[in-house]
Amino acid sequence: MKKATRQSYGETLVKFKENKELVVLDADLSAATKTDSFAKEAPEKFFNIGIAEADMIGTAAGLALGGKRPFASSFAIFEAGRAYEQIRNAVAYQKLNVTISATHAGITVGEDGGSHQAIEDIALMRVIPGMTIINPVDDLETEAAIETILRHEGPVYLRLGRLAVERVHEKKQPFKIGKGETLVDGDDGTILATGLMVQEALIAAQQLKQLGISVRVLNFSTIKPLDEELVIQAAEETPWIITAEEHSVIGGLGSAVSEFLSEQRPTKVVKIGIQDQFGQSGHPDLLKEHYGLTAKDIVDKAKQLNQ
Repeated sequence: MKKATRQSYGETLVKFKENKELVVLDADLSAATKTDSFAKEAPEKFFNIGIAEADMIGTAAGLALGGKRPFASSFAIFEAGRAYEQIRNAVAYQKLNVTISATHAGITVGEDGGSHQAIEDIALMRVIPGMTIINPVDDLETEAAIETILRHEGPVYLRLGRLAVERVHEKKQPFKIGKGETLVDGDDGTILATGLMVQEALIAAQQLKQLGISVRVLNFSTIKPLDEELVIQAAEETPWIITAEEHSVIGGLGSAVSEFLSEQRPTKVVKIGIQDQFGQSGHPDLLKEHYGLTAKDIVDKAKQLNQ
């Protein structure tokens, strides 16, 4: 079954429409962020701020100060970029319970082109003190993550995709912030992935197994705080780690893993992601091939490392 995480986001908000603290904001993109269904079901709890992301985040901060739990929705490029100052100063500085729900992240935005493809948003959010970053792998994990966020204290950056993706999980599981997940066991190396790159990592693991290479696949849906225990375990039990993300190799998951291991347990880390480039217009599958974000690219790296 394929479903976009942004679709699950909209559907899950509707499920929690009776939550007295929940309110939803949008920057005039509700048909794309999928908050339009919530707007129809609970119009008194939905606020279309218009094409004014900074104002939206400021309004969300005010609602949070009044005891609400706002989910502020827009494209990742606009929220992480245009509203950065408000996220930093109005939300994170005050440690407010605001969720920045950023859809259309990464190059799989596709034909909208490089101007709309956020490939640096995780890096921007990582440097904000106290910011939690969640990048769900599929629709079921998105739903579970939102349930957890509704009980979480502090700001959250929830990264969501435009592209429909295959389910990794057969059923919904409890989501624990700051905990990674072992999907495949292996001793010859580790693939540590986030978002839709987890699906590519699983395909790569199957192909590598046929070549006699046993790799571990870890799903890191929480990028901050990093599951340091699971990273250390992978570094101690396997000789190398490949990180895979639909984001720049600068400042994202690969950087977080490398920074941590360089101080705690130096390990060979190879980062698969966008190599200091902007995106461009194109079909998502072709863009993944062009930027080296496919199972084949993971397999090629793993074969090199296993020589």
